This record gives sequence, C-alpha cells and structure tokens, in this order.
Amino acid sequence: MTSLLEELLSCCSASQKIQLPWLIINSLFAIATQILKYLLKFVTHTSSLTFFFLFIVNLLDSRTVMGDLGWIAYPKNGWEEIGEVDENYAPIHTYQVCKVMEQNQNNWLLTSWISNQGASRIFIELKFTLRDCNSLPGGLGTCKETFNMYYFESDDEDGRNIRENQYIKIDTIAADESFTELDLGDRVMKLNTEVRDVGPLTKKGFYLAFQDVGACIALVSVRVYYKKCPSVVRNLARFPDTITGADSSQLLEVSGVCVNHSVTDEAPKMHCSAEGEWLVPIGKCLCKAGYEEKNNTCQVCRPGFFKASPHSPSCSKCPPHSYTLDEASTSCLCEEHYFRRESDPPTMACTRPPSAPRSAISNVNETSVFLEWIPPADTGGRKDVSYYIACKKCNSHSVNGVSDQNPGARQFVSVNVTTNQAAPSPVSSVKKGKITKNSISLSWQEPDRPNGIILEYEIKYFEKDQETSYTIIKSKETMITADGLKPGSAYVFQIRARTAAGYGGFSRRFEFETSPVSVAASSDQSQIPIIVVSVTVGVILLAVVIGFLLSGRRCGYSKAKQDPEEEKMHFHNGHIKLPGVRTYIDPHTYEDPNQAVHEFAKEIEASCITIERVIGAGEFGEVCSGRLKLQGKREFPVAIKTLKVGYTEKQRRDFLGEASIMGQFDHPNIIHLEGVVTKSKPVMIVTEYMENGSLDTFLKKNDGQFTVIQLVGMLRGIASGMKYLSDMGYVHRDLAARNILINSNLVCKVSDFGLSRVLEDDPEAAYTTRGGKIPIRWTAPEAIAFRKFTSASDVWSYGIVMWEVMSYGERPYWEMTNQDVIKAVEEGYRLPSPMDCPAALYQLMLDCWQKDRNSRPKFDEIVSMLDKLIRNPSSLKTLVNASSRVSNLLVEHSPVGSGAYRSVGEWLEAIKMGRYTEIFMENGYSSMDAVAQVTLEDLRRLGVTLVGHQKKIMNSLQEMKVQLVNGMVPL
Repeated sequence: MTSLLEELLSCCSASQKIQLPWLIINSLFAIATQILKYLLKFVTHTSSLTFFFLFIVNLLDSRTVMGDLGWIAYPKNGWEEIGEVDENYAPIHTYQVCKVMEQNQNNWLLTSWISNQGASRIFIELKFTLRDCNSLPGGLGTCKETFNMYYFESDDEDGRNIRENQYIKIDTIAADESFTELDLGDRVMKLNTEVRDVGPLTKKGFYLAFQDVGACIALVSVRVYYKKCPSVVRNLARFPDTITGADSSQLLEVSGVCVNHSVTDEAPKMHCSAEGEWLVPIGKCLCKAGYEEKNNTCQVCRPGFFKASPHSPSCSKCPPHSYTLDEASTSCLCEEHYFRRESDPPTMACTRPPSAPRSAISNVNETSVFLEWIPPADTGGRKDVSYYIACKKCNSHSVNGVSDQNPGARQFVSVNVTTNQAAPSPVSSVKKGKITKNSISLSWQEPDRPNGIILEYEIKYFEKDQETSYTIIKSKETMITADGLKPGSAYVFQIRARTAAGYGGFSRRFEFETSPVSVAASSDQSQIPIIVVSVTVGVILLAVVIGFLLSGRRCGYSKAKQDPEEEKMHFHNGHIKLPGVRTYIDPHTYEDPNQAVHEFAKEIEASCITIERVIGAGEFGEVCSGRLKLQGKREFPVAIKTLKVGYTEKQRRDFLGEASIMGQFDHPNIIHLEGVVTKSKPVMIVTEYMENGSLDTFLKKNDGQFTVIQLVGMLRGIASGMKYLSDMGYVHRDLAARNILINSNLVCKVSDFGLSRVLEDDPEAAYTTRGGKIPIRWTAPEAIAFRKFTSASDVWSYGIVMWEVMSYGERPYWEMTNQDVIKAVEEGYRLPSPMDCPAALYQLMLDCWQKDRNSRPKFDEIVSMLDKLIRNPSSLKTLVNASSRVSNLLVEHSPVGSGAYRSVGEWLEAIKMGRYTEIFMENGYSSMDAVAQVTLEDLRRLGVTLVGHQKKIMNSLQEMKVQLVNGMVPL
C-alpha cells in the first residue's frame, strides 16, 4: 500500500515528470499504514459474516496466509507485494501497481496453484481500491480504471510457466467506487468488492492471473471458494457433503442413507441447489419394527410394548390378553387359553373359542332341511362367529376366528333330520341345430333321473382353450341359441338341470364349431368399394375435363380475373391451409426440426426464468416450478420442463417436438406454452403452472369431496379442449386423466403432447406393437388392432376419462391384465358405472365405447350434451341402479363382492379404503361375512367420519348383496 501511495502522491505534483523525494514518501508511510489498518479492520468485520454460512468452503483466502503468498509478478517492477499487520498483528498481503505515467503497460500477477477439491464451479471474491483517473493532475491519457482477471486449469503445479495467450479470460473488473486525492487527505478509502464465478472445471486445480494495463490499483484480498450442501440428517436419512453442480440452475439429486435402526423401501432423496441449499426432500426412512422415532432417532420399544411394522407410528402397548417381556418386540404373545389367527393383525386382542350354539331346531321339507339356533352365549370376545354344518354326521358346531387355533374347543350341537329327494342327474345327450358363423343352436333331452320337476336349465359355454372366460345362459326349455360367437371357432358347452333340491351336476363337454367366413363372399364384398370408388373417380374426372373445355371456350382461353370471393388454397411446408381455418401442422414433416420450434414457440432468455423447486420427473429430465419475468410484464408462476445433461440430438428433437405441437394451440382448456429456451443450457420448455397437478392424482387425494355438477364441469372443460384439437385435425392418442392438468380454480386442461414418451412406469401399462406403445386401458379397439387413431378413438379415450373422474381416479379395469382387457372389450364387455354415477353420464360413456367408431358421438356433440346437463341439474339426480352396475363386466374380474376377496384388507384396498383395515380388524370385523352386516351407524362408531368414505364403503357392501342375490358370486 505504501508503494501505491508513493506513486499516487508523486502524481499529484505540479509536473508529471518530477517524483517526490524518497524521504517525503517514507514520511507518508505511517499515514498509509494507519489508513490500511482501519480499512482492513472494516473489511474483516463486514465480510466475516459470510463465514457463518456452512455451504461456503474456502480454497484460498489471502488474508489468512501467514507467510509469503508465493505469487509471481511479471515484469518484476510491475505488481508489488506489501506485507503489513492488522490490529491483531496478523499478516496482511496486498499487491499494488500504479504505472499510470508510462505507456503500454502489461503487468501480470500469477497466484500459486489452487486445488479445486473436486468442485466444478468456483467463485472468486476480490477486494480492491482504485484511483479515479480524472482526479490525477493533467488527466493522464494513459490511465485506466479497470484490470483483467484470467485463469488456467492444470492437474499439477507445472502450469505456471505457460504463455499469456493460454490463459482464459474471466472478466474485466471495474470499480464501483474510486478514490481521489481529497479522499487521501480525509483518510477515506473506498473499497470495492467484486465476485465472479468460473465453471465447469475439469482438472484438479487452476491458477488465477491479474493483468494491469495502466491503472492505479491496490488488491487488498483475494478469496476463492466453492459452495456445497453440508452433511445433514433429515427424515432419519443422512445426506453427505455434496458439492454443487457446474451449472447455476442445476439441481443435483442425492440419495440418503437410513441411520439408527431405520429402513425404507427406496432410498430417500434430496436435491442440492447451486446455492448450497438442500431442497425438495422425497421419501423418508422409518424406524424399523420394534423401534419408534423420538427426537429424530429410533428408540427401542420397552418390554410390554411392540411395534409390528415400520409404518406404525409408535410403539403400542400389548393388546388385551397378550404380553411381551423383550425389548424391540414386533408382536405380543397370547396368554394361556387365548388365541389369535395367523391373519389377525398383531394389534388385535387375543380371544377364546366360543361356547356352543343354543336351542337348535330343524324343519324338513321333502328336499330341504331348515336349521335354526340361538347364537352362543359367549362368543369368546370376537364378532366373526360363523357356523359349520357337517351333514354327513348330522353334527353342527360353531366357531369364531380363533377356533382353528384350538380345534378341540369347537362347540357342537346335534340335529337329526331325514330327506327324501336328491338333485337331478346330469344331461346325457346334446344335439346341435342350426349353425351359422356367429351362432350355434342346441337341444337336449331331460335327465334320465330328474328326481323331481325340472325348474330350469343352466348352459355354460366358452371358446375352446379359453375356459377361464365363460358365459352362462338359463333356460326353461330344452333348447337354446348362443349368438355373438366368433366365425370358424370351436366352442364347448355343458348343461345342468335344477329342481327344488337344487342343481345337478354338469353334463360332459360337448364341442361344436361355428361356420367360417366365406372367402368368396368376402372377396365379392371387398370388390364393391373398389368398383364404387373407380366409377366415382371416373365420373369426377370426366366432369372436370368437360368443365375445363366449356370454360376455355367461354373465356376465349384468356387469363380470367380471379373472383375475390373465391376460396384460396395455400401450401405451407407441404400442407394445404385454408384461409381463416387453423390447421395442425405435424412438426415431423419439417426437414429441420429447429425450424418448427422457432416457428411455433417463442424463445425466452434463460435470465428471465427462476427455478424454485423440483415437482416431478419426465422422460427427458426434471419438471420444476418457478417464475417467469418478461419485459413489461409482472412476474408470474410457470412450470419448467428441463432436458437432462448428456442428451442425444434425437432426444433434443423429441423434447422440443412437444413444444412445436403445443405452440400451435390457443384454447382455455389446452395447456398454454409460454416459450422455450434453446440458446443456452439446460434446454427448457416453459408452460403455465397448474397448481393442482395431474387430474388422476388430484381426484384420489380428494375422494368424494366434489358435487356432481363440479365433476361435470371438469368433464365439460376436457371435452371443450378436445373439440378444439379435433377441429384443428390433431389426434391426441393418449387422452387419460394422468395427462389432464387442473388449476386452483378446478379448470382442466389437456396436456402431454409428446409422441415418443414412455407412457407409464408400469411395464404392463402398454401393449407393444411394431408401431410403438399403446395405453391399452384407454385405447379404442380399432386403434389397438389396426393402429387406426382418429378423433373417434380419442372419443373412446374420453369415455374412459369420464369413468376415471366419476370414480375419483380409480384404475380402469382394476387389476385385469392387458390381454384380459383386450379380450373382454372385444367380446362386448364394458366398464360398469362408477358408484353414485348419474345415468345420463354413464349412458354417454357407453356411447363413447361403441364398437363402431362411426357410431360414437363427436366432441362438439359431447360438449353440447354436457352443457344441457349443467343447465338442467335435475337430470343428474337419476343414478345407475346398483344391480345393473356390475352385470356388464366379467364376473371373475369384478372389483366387488364378498366372494371375490380373501380378506377384509383385500376388499378395503380394492375400493381404496385400505386406511381403515386396522380399525376394522381391531373391532372384530375380520371376515367378509362379518363385514356384510356393517351399518352406517357402525361406520361412524368405528371413526369413518368422511361422508364420501362412508358412501363408498356402504355402496360396495350394497353391491355385494346384489351380486349374491343374482348368483354372481359363489358363497
């Protein structure tokens, strides 16, 4: 600093060429030293705040180096190191240069080698003072008020002797505040602080260099650092120190490790931001069975307490009549003479077998025996009491859920009865009647031993080798016709008779085959369209030629003036466009996909976008929420899709292809494209932000919380958006609730226009053909079989979306496999009506699912129909009858019915009410028979207080009873 002041003061003399004597300069040394001490004291105190942030790691801080810095100045008479001490007697290193009176200055200062410690982006903080050139006497023409900063990467310390042109320039540094001669007189120093960043770095270390080209500078301190997200424990997972990424907008995904007796199915994750902050925690660890979370650690369950699952909130006291003497228990043992079933949850109390049934009586009616008794006086503490009747030994006994644990405790009561009639014998012979390509007629004789009056016959038939999918017909006659069959296919038939004693056994299998399709007839039929088309084309060509000749004669072959009202046809990139009509243009038809992007999407500067948090992940990268600030507009929220690092050119084309499609649409029910970022990295697609996310997830979270009118309003918005797309000639191909976004005002908007994306994580979700992947559960039959995608196939998908909305996000066709779905739909089966669905809406779904695509409604008709329903809410009060809801789906795939489930838990999971499983089991409802007796009052007593949940459970129970009455579910 003294050398700098010497030069500065020497420049203040009357003549620029006369230097002050060294004696005077030395006398000013004390003044300069005091100024520097106060200045550095101020710098140290004001800048030390940054050290409280744990995410900054210093690589170099020139103020803290005790000895010589070891920096090199070139030439040697340029930059000069001045060593001083502060008020704490700590060494201070400053470098100064002030060659303002000499031409062509090129003074370099090189640091020693700095290890980057694995960081790929580093920051350089400079603190310096600079003299105002205008304050110099005579206004030196060669004086500068800037200097330059450079860097050079190297894996070792041998890179110091490289040439100047090998250094990479970081920036030209200018001062915000410069000082003058007056400031020196008042002992006021104006300190500047500038921060620059460099990245990505690819080698182990680097050198910094400072170039002076003729300024008066004092470099007070240089601090080099990088940022990191510090090691932290969150949600029982430890996340390690993580150095931030090389990109200022990059979020690094980091997996955590479960600690202290905690476990997880999938490693928890957080994202390390460029500023060294942990953001967006995903997932968590849970204390394993036998441990509970307290004070962010997992503590062992004490004796007498247990925790059966990591998902249980805390250790629980052993239920009645059970105990444990050990720490970390996952269950409790039953006391002597008390039992628990294997299927009972560990939270359930241990109970005893029941006492015997009381006062058993019988009533015999030729073919039937009616037994009555009073329930046991003591049920053993459980409500799931059932009764076994062993007719062979004429003994009856009662059991409850734990009786099998102690068979000797079953309670018997004997009732002696006699019957005198048996069921009919099987039908012995079946004759075929008329057979066509789609039907088979059969007749048969009465069984040899009817054993009473035949009340009806039951005929079971199925396509050969497809026994799991069969059809039942009931007839009071000895003949039937089975229609709706496939041409040229073999079918197996079995028949049994029923009397008052019940059904007899099925007959043996009889196999018959439908007629094949006539090849000749098919050929003849196929020729008809060709002949019609040929004749039509010929007539049109003839009319055109005649019209042209007549026109030529009338106009004298002169160039006619064009009628201003005549409709013009324009060609755009190979597409015909009519004036006033917006037509969708496939971006894949462009030779250069970038041309399509820039034609249909607005380019946005990356500096206008602020990324706030990760909200999801797409095929190509992360999906974030953030804010967009455009010139002249207010900042507003947006969604940002980013293209991941290391992408291929094809991935970039496919990623931006969605923007090329989206940019052509402008409708309130279509997701709006704000623009794209293609001129910097990461490449981004920016759209409007939809607060409530995807429709399917939103509905599942708010099950039963909306009125029918609100749901119809959502459907109306989706239909309106699809009408717009259809009018433009765009076929979506993947219309599903997961691809509808919903905002805070419950406005639904169609989204997801990427054509080559992965449809779902579930490999079972798409049926793969040579043309690509198809979402089977949402796709029309002709699109699956022949890849015929049209607006009519989108209408089919819309019907599935209607079903998803009215069932609050239920999975279409539940757990049926894709092949089962294809087969069932082909055979005419359709999804049953959702619970509490208005009949008018379900009829519209069935219309959308017409096999003939030409019979399906158009989207403008759907919008008109929904508008009528909204204007007339009373039309939505008529609901679909419960008995007809389940009759349209294959029985073996029915989602409801007590015979379809092996446990109460399985039933509750199927209707999305699994959260209540433990409550049901704890209160003795551990079998489907016990559950069938539940009333609305019982539900309220159990703690099921949400009206939507009450309705869902009670409707499911009602359907069970309807199915049992109709014989759809076997007892």
